[in-house]
Amino acid sequence: MTEYFSNDNYNQQLAKKVDNLKVILSDFSLPELAVYSSPISHYRMRVEFRIWHDGEDLYHIMYDKQSKKRIRIDQFPIATKRINQAMQAILPLLRHNQLLRHLLFQIDYFSTLSGQLLITLLYHKKLSDEWIIEAKKLKLQLAEQGIVANIIGRASNQKIAIDVDYVDEVLPVMDKTFIYRQVENSFTQPNAEVNIKMLQWAVSVTKNSSGDLLEFYCGNGNFSIALAQNFRKVLATEIAKASVYSAQHNIAVNSVDNLIIIRLSAEEFTCAIKKEREFNRLKGINLDDYQCDTVLVDPPRGGLDLNTIDILKSYKTIIYISCNPYTLRDNLQLLTKTHSIQHFAMFDQFPYTEHIETGIVLCKK
Repeated sequence: MTEYFSNDNYNQQLAKKVDNLKVILSDFSLPELAVYSSPISHYRMRVEFRIWHDGEDLYHIMYDKQSKKRIRIDQFPIATKRINQAMQAILPLLRHNQLLRHLLFQIDYFSTLSGQLLITLLYHKKLSDEWIIEAKKLKLQLAEQGIVANIIGRASNQKIAIDVDYVDEVLPVMDKTFIYRQVENSFTQPNAEVNIKMLQWAVSVTKNSSGDLLEFYCGNGNFSIALAQNFRKVLATEIAKASVYSAQHNIAVNSVDNLIIIRLSAEEFTCAIKKEREFNRLKGINLDDYQCDTVLVDPPRGGLDLNTIDILKSYKTIIYISCNPYTLRDNLQLLTKTHSIQHFAMFDQFPYTEHIETGIVLCKK
């Protein structure tokens, strides 16, 4: 295992990703690629494990994607050290607690660079008041071993948080520090060290920008909060309620006064900006007050829909953060008809996998 997480092995897989990305996007005129690497181990801030019950014993497992075979996981060097410590501490406590272990089928761990930790226990049963009492005891027992964590229980149509259901991350970005509330079971960047590099890159390539910024798929405000310093005003959209709640908190705690986040999908916002439809969620917001020269998109793996691409073509600058180079390639086939690629970056969010995170900046021809 130690040999696998070595500098040589990591550098080889990173070089292969770089080559693959250049091949996938070889149809385009590309500037020099900026490559942002990951720590070689303990980089993943959140992980999920199935729980296998074997008589009186139980342990974490994962399934091999190809063989579908069950793999026992006692240590997980991909995850943060804090998660590994919690994995070691929690199982002996669960083994001897019949109520907490009964019909437990999964444990999720969610940690931060700031030192916070959430542990979610998932069940095939309804959670009772007795479960809450035992979960509170579990939290205290973990604390006695130096594992400070908040506990969440999940079952069908049920979620119980022992205290809170979020962590507050603290990320240094150049000469500033940003605080991000991250709610359990909502999207966050899984590799915090690489996320810092993504934010630094985005801040750097938007220095001296003119006008305002529009962002689609803003999540908890990860990019928009860091980028607000470079723009007169920022308007961001997000559809997931938990992410919008986090984003509003993050705007306040970071004292960002030029950013508004609205709960609309990219498709809905496209209708609104074309004045094809009115939305109650836009009450009090005059879209004509914004002169958005720059637009940032960080879409899901399916990429951008044709209507959104059509809207993007009118913007002077497009910042495209992609988690799928193939849909990025398809979208660029259309976007490069009106824009040229000025910046090109790869972020190794997911080491030792085929997944590639890419940053592209396009400027109007």
